[in-house]
Amino acid sequence: MKRRESVVVTRRNEAIARRIGELKSEHPFWGYRRIWAYLKYVDKLEINKKRVYRLMHKHHLLVKPNLRIKACRTPGRRKPRPECPNQWWGIDMTKVMVNGFGWVYVVAVLDWYTKKVVGYYAGLRCTARNWLEALEIAVNRQFPQGVRDNGLSLMSDNGCQPTSMAFLKACSTLGIRQAFTSYNNPKGNADTERFFRTLKEELVWLQEWSSPFDLINELDDWMENYNQHYLHSALGYRTPAQAEVEYTDPDLHILKA
Repeated sequence: MKRRESVVVTRRNEAIARRIGELKSEHPFWGYRRIWAYLKYVDKLEINKKRVYRLMHKHHLLVKPNLRIKACRTPGRRKPRPECPNQWWGIDMTKVMVNGFGWVYVVAVLDWYTKKVVGYYAGLRCTARNWLEALEIAVNRQFPQGVRDNGLSLMSDNGCQPTSMAFLKACSTLGIRQAFTSYNNPKGNADTERFFRTLKEELVWLQEWSSPFDLINELDDWMENYNQHYLHSALGYRTPAQAEVEYTDPDLHILKA
């Protein structure tokens, strides 16, 4: 026999369900785990994953699995695992169609340890010079005293931009060791590619822009919001900014635990 909920529990569940509905309207691609993390670590609610899953299932808010997508399980070389910030970065590019204008190219440099976007470029062209622009922004931001002799490695694919003479020479001059994903190895730059999926789910697929310049301007705010507020399960549901600060000052993590 199924037990009936008390009035207090029913009202609390109704309030939580309304809050879940608000989050889903803003982030339709979020599953129950990310909704739970936001409720727990941002809204500071004492709630477990099972309740969130149950409420989302009841109100038809769960993300339906895409059965056409199947992960590639072929064996390949393991990707490097950074032990601290600014040890391994990944760089990659995606493009966004703006109706009536064409493609806007977005190049991002991601710190694999903190998941922080340390530099990016967005514009109507995608040359080696534009990739270098994103990298230079990242270097100036993370290494104001200079990057040489800091042991930084940069992972990319084998595209024409990161393998160009200009890009290779610039990395050599800066003392950045380049590494390239092996062919048919989708995990080689997986962290960076996963970031672009988040960018599309949280921004690109939810809006339309009247011009490329509107998109580029909005990217500035979105990137900053991502670094400051986006919770990562791989970081223990901390944000990139929190992970970076707490590595520098471990006492902050102890105080919050």
